[in-house]
Amino acid sequence: MIVVFCFICSSITYKQVNANSYSRSEIVMEKLSGRIIHETNAYEKLPIASTTKIITAITVIENFDVNKTVVIPYECVGIEGSSIYLRENEEYTVLDLLYGLMLRSGNDCAETLATTLTKNKSEFIKLMNETAKKCGAINSNFTNPHGLHDENHYSTAYDLAKITCFALQNQTFKQIVSTKRHTAMELSSQTKKVWVNKNKLLNDFLGATGVKTGFTKKAGRCLVSSAEKNGMEIITVVLDCPMMFERSEELLNSSFNNYKLVKIIDKDKFNYTLPDKNGNYHQLKITSSFYYPLKNDEKLNAKLNLPKRLSNKVKSGEIVGKIEIYGLKQLIFSQNIYTL
Repeated sequence: MIVVFCFICSSITYKQVNANSYSRSEIVMEKLSGRIIHETNAYEKLPIASTTKIITAITVIENFDVNKTVVIPYECVGIEGSSIYLRENEEYTVLDLLYGLMLRSGNDCAETLATTLTKNKSEFIKLMNETAKKCGAINSNFTNPHGLHDENHYSTAYDLAKITCFALQNQTFKQIVSTKRHTAMELSSQTKKVWVNKNKLLNDFLGATGVKTGFTKKAGRCLVSSAEKNGMEIITVVLDCPMMFERSEELLNSSFNNYKLVKIIDKDKFNYTLPDKNGNYHQLKITSSFYYPLKNDEKLNAKLNLPKRLSNKVKSGEIVGKIEIYGLKQLIFSQNIYTL
């Protein structure tokens, strides 16, 4: 038995994205569903500069104690590029170094975290690549924790969006990248350090929640940004984009103007029963609600794949069918249906 429902989203005004802004590669993704709202050349493998630090940060947060104190080793002082000017034998918590990493893009923070939290930096790089694959980023390869240029260090706009969607589910990560100003403490001297976030969108765009800037001569200007409005969080990635803040703001505005997040399936309102062969009715349930960003007059179809009757021996919690959501004849979501 297949039951088909149709959902239509309406009353959204369309606004065309300004085509004058240029990125070599870009993508817009809704965080909860992973829906791609816009993309241009999003799968090309490119250098990504300091947006690398997104995967560095979530690798640290997921695998290590952020309250641990680390001592700055000599080899992590004076790293090329952006820096918070760490000194040998200074002491910081991992959490403060993460703020230095993400707000000030400290390459010395990246090097310290990669060097001190594992037996060697190679082990940390391996962990970064494993974490990336867990995020769904299968066309990326990381050879360092900071993003300084290396021919074998690359990602794609799509992969960066997937990594960011994953990372933003972590509240520690989300708190760090949305922070405009942080006061850290160098523990050996009890000296306070104030770091201001380089991401201008946090001040310039209402609802901005992160995430990370980046620049090298090879990568150009790169920005991964996120913003939240009316319960919908959007991630944009622009790579090799001279006007990275302006272009990101343009993409965010267009996304929020054209899409809204709709609850397609409400698990608490799923009310369906089926009889078994003896005529006894059984309540059915699903385990999660489903939200999806829809634009004006966009249609989705939902199908319930269920038998006409259940077995006489059916047990509580048994899988008896499946609910599927389709958009443009493409499956976008499915989950099992259980007996209550």
